[in-house]
Amino acid sequence: MGSERDVDVVVVGAGQAGLATAHHLARLGFAAGPGFVVLDADAAPGGAWQHRWPSLTVATTHRVHELPGLPFAPASEDLPAAEAVPAYFAEYERHFALPVQRPVRVSAVRREDDGRFRVESDRGAWRARGVVNATGTWTRPFVPHYPGQETFRGRQLHTVGYRGAAEFAGRSVVVVGGGASAVQLLGELAAVARTTWVTRRPPVWREGPFGEEQGRAAVARVAEAVRAGRMPGSVVGATGLVVTPWVRRALDAGVLTRLPVFDRVTPEGVAWDDGRSVPADVILWATGFRAAVGHLAPLRLRTRDGVVPVVGTTAVEEPRLQLVGYGPSASTIGANRAGRTAAVALRRLLDAGTVEDAALPRSA
Repeated sequence: MGSERDVDVVVVGAGQAGLATAHHLARLGFAAGPGFVVLDADAAPGGAWQHRWPSLTVATTHRVHELPGLPFAPASEDLPAAEAVPAYFAEYERHFALPVQRPVRVSAVRREDDGRFRVESDRGAWRARGVVNATGTWTRPFVPHYPGQETFRGRQLHTVGYRGAAEFAGRSVVVVGGGASAVQLLGELAAVARTTWVTRRPPVWREGPFGEEQGRAAVARVAEAVRAGRMPGSVVGATGLVVTPWVRRALDAGVLTRLPVFDRVTPEGVAWDDGRSVPADVILWATGFRAAVGHLAPLRLRTRDGVVPVVGTTAVEEPRLQLVGYGPSASTIGANRAGRTAAVALRRLLDAGTVEDAALPRSA
């Protein structure tokens, strides 16, 4: 199993949320090493960004928000996001001398009899007074089930497996999902393939600036769901789809005309109960992700829906556990704010010495 080490705080994950948290922990006086450590499952910096499809550029991302304290200044907006963002994250780790250890795959977080957590991994175990979970969602792609799905003779893939439009040239592709990724991939695929877009709900397009009031309302809806232990929608989904210049061109060209989601999958494509059908060679599931929190199962905090109820970033039933990049903070700008909230919460809690004595912040 390897060695066992004592530390004040373990941060699990070195993506946007994990690095933001590490920055604020250091600013609040936690020393690198004995004060806190960041455990990352990937072999290199970059979080989920290093796994994005090569054609996704900095310019076509939903948005890359800067981490606290260091500007994001890529040489070109045309650089692949899978190169530019990991390079930025690597520089961030070096610039602030963050104690990131990798690759370390955390398998379980447990409570010990003395009140500490035991964080178990393939590189040994850490005993910690507090834990910040920043594992994101990329490792848990979600594909819904539809009748007949197993009979489809073509290819099915989730966006995690998408590498570019060229391999779909001349094919008929059904894209399922109403988020930003579906829109981006439709824009690429329509240039080389016959595309059909299906979503559960009509898309909500947003032109012009998104006001702070609408943003707060969207985050509040997600926060309330997570606080109650319900499965939330994404913050990005709640704010609508941004009409960028290239999205406008795709709308005008009819590429982004959607159909309601089909009722079943057939061997040759997809079909609706009203008699409509669409032949397909490929079904691309742009259907999102679920939070990667399976390693927290020994703490027994999840509801029947698999959600860890949180207020802000604090687990309702276990305040020494902070979840960042989760629920209301599952966006890049939200992850930055959540990192500070989590660090402040743990500083107050660990300084107080007991859960009861700590005045924890109640919002992200």
